[in-house]
Amino acid sequence: MVSLPPLLPPAGPALRLVDPNQPMAGLPQNLEAEAALLGALMIDNRLVEDVVTRLKPDHFADALHGRIYAAVLSLSAKGMSANPVTMKPLFEADPAIIELGGPGYLAMLTQNGAALLAARDFATQIYDLALLRELIRVGRDMVSAAGDTSTGIAPIEQIETAEMALYKVAEAGEVQGAVKSFREAAMEAVKMADRAKRSGGHLSGYTTGLTGLNEKMGGLHKSDLIILAGRPAMGKTSLATNIAFACAQRFAEDVARGVEAEKSSGAPVAFFSLEMSSDQLATRILAEQSELSSEALRMGRIKDEEFTRLARASTALSALPLWIDDTPGLTIAALRTRARRLKRQHGIGLIVVDYLQLLTGSRSGGSDNRVQEISEITRGLKTLAKELAVPVLALSQLSRAVENREDKRPQLSDLRESGTIEQDSDIVMFVYREEYYHSLKQPDPEDGEKHAKWREKAEKVFGLAEVIVAKQRHGATGTVPLTFIKQFTKFADRADSDYGPQPW
Repeated sequence: MVSLPPLLPPAGPALRLVDPNQPMAGLPQNLEAEAALLGALMIDNRLVEDVVTRLKPDHFADALHGRIYAAVLSLSAKGMSANPVTMKPLFEADPAIIELGGPGYLAMLTQNGAALLAARDFATQIYDLALLRELIRVGRDMVSAAGDTSTGIAPIEQIETAEMALYKVAEAGEVQGAVKSFREAAMEAVKMADRAKRSGGHLSGYTTGLTGLNEKMGGLHKSDLIILAGRPAMGKTSLATNIAFACAQRFAEDVARGVEAEKSSGAPVAFFSLEMSSDQLATRILAEQSELSSEALRMGRIKDEEFTRLARASTALSALPLWIDDTPGLTIAALRTRARRLKRQHGIGLIVVDYLQLLTGSRSGGSDNRVQEISEITRGLKTLAKELAVPVLALSQLSRAVENREDKRPQLSDLRESGTIEQDSDIVMFVYREEYYHSLKQPDPEDGEKHAKWREKAEKVFGLAEVIVAKQRHGATGTVPLTFIKQFTKFADRADSDYGPQPW
């Protein structure tokens, strides 16, 4: 606790005291420090600049002191002098001031000139005591909720609510960390450039496992919100799973080689799957690594030697730093709480959300409010990315407008509720597979000529995929050609000889 100089006993009206019958009684507070700070601010308004960014009116234990502080801030913001004379009209009718004998209380606060020397210390203590009071309030609410068995008991929900409340208290103390000197920011930029140089000149963030994507984006960067969108059956979840696995595997390999965690090009991953179960995702990863058909795995149509290969892959991947949360119907607030917990417990460096439209906002509403709800969700994901300093890869569905065009390649306008998704994201990528759309155009086999032409093109587009980088704050947009191995649900870099003309 900050050591404060003793206050001289003020003349005039008695110092404002909180009624002991009020809820505030017995909680941590220092009314003398509040009075001293208010007096110092009214004597020298320049001190407002030192405390305004951190100290708010509701941080004062005494409600009257909070109103006086708010008035000081209001007058200072208008460029007016905040002193007992200019503030008198604002408090002449205030019941609490009248109770103390009138606006003379304002003048009494300024009689201790020694408070000017410790104004910042007073502000720090007022703020710290406010945090302690809020912590006590949260604790009381937790005890009250846990002891109430009259309603439906949902302990897990109560724990998550308590975690969110506690995090808000902790979050309030992080204002100073938001400001960095240019020197600090420049050092971070140099570290990023050094990582890119050591990786061969193209990877400054976490790896995607695909050289083409790494070269286009420089990897996945901290604090970025990356949207991966596409129509159903394009392979969004497969690509996201491939990226999550590659990032987690690279981290495990680097740590095994003795590379420091912060210098690794990989990271532990949290995968929030709102559509598929954890075992379905695990099946995809195992199918990819053991090079077995995921369909055959689900159906049990595998030979003994293939099962042995599967078991070996499972053993090798058992220590993979990849955590899957398949809780359905998560709210954005609950997802943020769980992500913070995983960051604290396992040091996750990448978050994947499959998919954005399956999240819900804090307030339920009809279709009219869906755009606002998506706005809340995208802002929440971007805030989470910055707050935890991790990239957030969120999958998104596209509207049916794609199906009505001759060229099926997605555009930014095809994003559902696209305004806020496009605005809040740092990178927007689309998955496109011409093979899928061409398969829907198969003519009647009896029409030999048409069917022959269709088969000829089918062979050309077989396995071809594209990731269209339609928006990128840090670099150029463009198309990355890939190969999609359907039976293994796996994306891979396309050989140079297979690179055709790019549509962009």
